[in-house]
Amino acid sequence: MKAKFIVVMALLLVSSLSFAADEIAWANLDASQQAVLAEFAADWDKMPPQRRERLLRGASHWEGMSPQQRREARARFSSWRQLSDERRDVIRDRYEVYRDLPAEEQRRIRDNYHRFMRMDRERRQRMRDRYREMTPEERQRTRDRMRDRPRPATRD
Repeated sequence: MKAKFIVVMALLLVSSLSFAADEIAWANLDASQQAVLAEFAADWDKMPPQRRERLLRGASHWEGMSPQQRREARARFSSWRQLSDERRDVIRDRYEVYRDLPAEEQRRIRDNYHRFMRMDRERRQRMRDRYREMTPEERQRTRDRMRDRPRPATRD
């Protein structure tokens, strides 16, 4: 009896997975989804269901963007595609580390990034140059000092 139950449960699991994959078959997408995802049409039904779901979420997000937001996203994607595979891997690895940080630490990093980006271009370049000239020990002391200093209230 137990063996029958296990077999039935396994069949239900497998059938539900294939049903989920069928739900996002290319033929089941509406016209606007197909238009946004047109470059994936030939391979869509061969893709793993997780990738299809991720692309569908991206397509939904895209459809909700203003024309300006779409232009900016295209520019970012173009820059991303121009990076070497090695550089993209480094960025993905760093993002995973960031994603695993506590929310407060993520907020601190975002605040520092926004503060840096509000600086004029020349000042940012001077800071980059100065950082590159530091020894690893000096860099670590600077990071520690930045992490431990009191934070003013931000307007962001």
